[in-house]
Amino acid sequence: MADAFDANDAINVTAYFGPQHGIRGDVQYNMIETPHVRDTRTGKMIYSLYSETRIPTEEMCDEIDTFVVDLQDVGCRIYTYTYTMANCMIAAAKYGKKVVVCDRPNPINGVAVEGNVTETEFTSFVGQFELPTRPGMTIGEMAKMFNEHWNIGCDLEVIEMTGWNREMWFEETGLPWILPSPNIPTIDTCVVFPATVYLEGTELSEGRGTTKPFELNGTPYIDGKAWAEALNAFNFPGVKFRHAYFEPWFSEFAGETCGGVQIHVTDREAFTPVIVGVAMVKTAYDMYPDHFQWRQNDYEYEFGRNPMDIVCGTDKIRKQIESSVSLNEIETDWSNGLSEFKEMRKSFLIY
Repeated sequence: MADAFDANDAINVTAYFGPQHGIRGDVQYNMIETPHVRDTRTGKMIYSLYSETRIPTEEMCDEIDTFVVDLQDVGCRIYTYTYTMANCMIAAAKYGKKVVVCDRPNPINGVAVEGNVTETEFTSFVGQFELPTRPGMTIGEMAKMFNEHWNIGCDLEVIEMTGWNREMWFEETGLPWILPSPNIPTIDTCVVFPATVYLEGTELSEGRGTTKPFELNGTPYIDGKAWAEALNAFNFPGVKFRHAYFEPWFSEFAGETCGGVQIHVTDREAFTPVIVGVAMVKTAYDMYPDHFQWRQNDYEYEFGRNPMDIVCGTDKIRKQIESSVSLNEIETDWSNGLSEFKEMRKSFLIY
């Protein structure tokens, strides 16, 4: 979109606003501020919204009249792009600008809705609103919901897609997959992301620094065969765990051999990633009590707050794992909030 607009003489592009992984999805590092820079191709200013500010300032908005949002979401609450969009909407409402959202497919379909709903006191940049882990909405539908249900109140226009229906997985659209991040290289990554993103709340590796981010998971202390057997014993539908060894070349455990699992989705329609991800954390916690740790450094600039609680949008799941609460009970606790969300979202669905 940035290049197409720049090539169109009828459109005056005055600045770009970059999300966490940059305007071209090339910025590798996770949770490290990115600076404001000039685009090497166009010479236009790129204001990073993953920097000292995550909401465009009045100065940044001086030369624009419209924000055009063209972001590929991954279908999971624990991803920052929808909140960068929301922050642009907040700035637009404050400074009298318009927002145009170019809708894109939810790559993991728009039907399945899963997980606990974020509690208000645990909102963050990976859960800015009270959403379940897998909301089952497009970025355009979420823009409408943010604007109306959560009262942002900006001048919003959503450019609707043609040819997409809610049951589609991304490959069925016929569109090319363009990486939204170096660590979301394929649709298979998107499929497992709502599961293995929970490892970001722990000191386990979620596979960054390998060729299979979010599909390979583990640590140097894990016996991969034992962990795979424990996870396969749950008989989760649509997924199998294979014990694996991997050596990240950057990020957690760079240069160290990790034991763990590769997650293989055998039936996407049957696969329920959210409870699978919680099970992965719970089994590692139960099997390795002398080694397992919740993430020790701050997460998404949420200083002083437990990173697992930020990932989960609640402290209940961490406390339930620590108290040996069963997986069934953990999942049952989600049901009321999930039902209320499903009912609320109906009025914002476009397709």
